[in-house]
Amino acid sequence: MLLNLCILPGDGIGPEVTEQAVLVLQAVADAFGHQLQLQKKTIGGAALSAVNDPLPADTIQACLSSSAVLLGAVGSPAFDHYPNHLRPEAGLLRLRRELGAYANLRPAICLPALEDCSPLRADLVRGTDIMIVRELLGGLYFGAPRSIVGESGNRVATNTMTYGEPAIERIARVAFDLAVKRRKKVLSVDKANVLECSRLWREVVTRCAKDYPGVQLSHMYVDSAAMSLVQRPRDFDVILTENMFGDILSDQAGGVVGSLGLLASASIGGPVGVYEPVHGSAPDIAGKGVANPLGAILSAALLLRHSFQLEREAGCIEEAVNGVLDRGARTADLARRGEAPTSTSVMGQQVVEAVKELAPGAKRKSA
Repeated sequence: MLLNLCILPGDGIGPEVTEQAVLVLQAVADAFGHQLQLQKKTIGGAALSAVNDPLPADTIQACLSSSAVLLGAVGSPAFDHYPNHLRPEAGLLRLRRELGAYANLRPAICLPALEDCSPLRADLVRGTDIMIVRELLGGLYFGAPRSIVGESGNRVATNTMTYGEPAIERIARVAFDLAVKRRKKVLSVDKANVLECSRLWREVVTRCAKDYPGVQLSHMYVDSAAMSLVQRPRDFDVILTENMFGDILSDQAGGVVGSLGLLASASIGGPVGVYEPVHGSAPDIAGKGVANPLGAILSAALLLRHSFQLEREAGCIEEAVNGVLDRGARTADLARRGEAPTSTSVMGQQVVEAVKELAPGAKRKSA
């Protein structure tokens, strides 16, 4: 199969972790007989520095002409003083809208080798396997009007949360379809005691649930969900929620399982999916070779699964990551006191070697 990908390294640690993910993808392509075709473009702060646009037209065109997009990270404090439409994050929001990527999937899994990395007790976090389904094109991040008006010292800021029934229904069906293949539980998170958007959300999700009689639906306010996520993370299966709540809860889930550096994501629903680690650009550690590339590498696994339906190849990457962690490799965010951390490139190379060992026809090492 031809794997035609657009690579957007982005800002901060994005280029470092994306490089390792591409090396892993190349190893998988070689092992399974696929052809990897890549084109690299700019986005975010890197694009602003080059052409004063966080999402240049040629980047959009390259993404639309590819089969999938692998994104590193977007954001830099160097652009904090820019107007809203020229901030790096504006490029990311526009990319999602241009590609119609309305469903953001963020798995949070406690890997057995990393139970001691969670701030929670091992017996609480053990077995955690959550899929957060976040609506990605609505809510406060996209609603209008939005503004800051008035004289200095007396300004007023406005953001608007808006959701229509079709947008709620389509993301709800993504969550229910995933739950059917998992443990058949959907928790819809909202703030229906305060927000009209959440009341409509709850009504539409409840209506959709009637088409999935084998799936158990429950509802929870976002504040209660945040508390329960820490108290009993193993109880969660699929979490369905709107844009901002999903953004916050998925980062919290990263803390529960040990590190944001482990979390991958898939933004799907349109003609071209976007795959990126959850951790952000982390400018404070950029260029130091200490970033955790596993979120980007696991995002590459999601890319193979959702954009190309290559389940064996995706599983190979995930098994390789588990194997490397089982053997004790730890980047700085995962290393315990006294442990020598594994660099970004060495962690990536170890995953590449593990992929080669797991590839069809490879000779297995004897125990």
